[in-house]
Amino acid sequence: MPGTVRPIPGPLRIASNPIVDRRDELARAIVAIQFERWPAFYARYGEVGRERCVEDIGFHLLYLAEAVASDSPALFREYVAWVKILFAGIGIPDGELGESLEILRDVVAARVDSATAARVRACVGQGLTALPGLPRETPPFVRPDAPLGALARSYVDALLAGDRRRAAVLVTEAAAGGSTVPDLYLHVFQPALREIGRLWQTRAITVAHEHFATAATQAIMGQLYPAIFASERRGLSMVATCVGGEQREIGIRMVADFFEMAGWDSHYLGANMPMGSIVQALRERNARILAVSATITAHVGRVAALIAAVRAEPWEQPPRVLVGGYPFNLVPDLWRKVGADAFASGAEEAVASAERLISPAAPDRASGVA
Repeated sequence: MPGTVRPIPGPLRIASNPIVDRRDELARAIVAIQFERWPAFYARYGEVGRERCVEDIGFHLLYLAEAVASDSPALFREYVAWVKILFAGIGIPDGELGESLEILRDVVAARVDSATAARVRACVGQGLTALPGLPRETPPFVRPDAPLGALARSYVDALLAGDRRRAAVLVTEAAAGGSTVPDLYLHVFQPALREIGRLWQTRAITVAHEHFATAATQAIMGQLYPAIFASERRGLSMVATCVGGEQREIGIRMVADFFEMAGWDSHYLGANMPMGSIVQALRERNARILAVSATITAHVGRVAALIAAVRAEPWEQPPRVLVGGYPFNLVPDLWRKVGADAFASGAEEAVASAERLISPAAPDRASGVA
């Protein structure tokens, strides 16, 4: 829809995915039907509005493509849940979203092969079925009754005011007063950034606020590094990264820091890393664990491709692969579909899962942890 705030998936390339390969064509066909069905829409927004609609539908198609490729209708259902909250914040009724999804389903299913069409109908159908019961808002992530809840609230307020100095002082004073680094990560940084994301999704703040909060938090995390690196080393090495196209890296950075606090040598590569560079880092660092993060469903295919590339390499001792991030939290078995060894929903759990993976008694494929 014109003027909506959209997720930031980055360019996606899923091999032999007909939805991605024909995304622009499909988006334009869908929008043409929308504007024919709702002529007042076109009269209101004109040609600029049409192009905005094409762009928006293109994002719908990216997420549908990933759900279809991984045969996970739940992924698209959760994307519909995200969009419903977004549209509610800008006054677009649920019925309009539902009709738009029906048009999308019919256009795509008519222009792809029969097997893909069946998956398209299943994915969109699950989203449409769930749509009436999905919430129109997300509860706040910062709560006064949570551990360090008051500190997290003050931290968010400082970030939204653009006062990075005040935010840093709040954290350093809390650390000096006895709050541990893990507690600050789990009960201040994590809920604060989720709350910032919620406010952005509902258009209460701009993307500039969200980017400032993320950059400020990364800088403040750096001030805690003397305590993080003080743990005794254990001779264990891991690599933490995001796949190419992924821009949101702070979650995987937190994971790397928790490994450091557990005595591992962590090698944090950041976001948007090429596959070849990741494989090279695994070799150079003799890494036992590769931790990979994806924060949006449109990048699940890239995680699968990276894991396949790692598996294809000749290793004397193959690294075990641990995945995490938003889409893996949504679909319990998604980590198996991308070929990982385990899944963790948070930083503490990631370290515990890694310890199990490298244990002499570990099975060939660890069970996921929810």
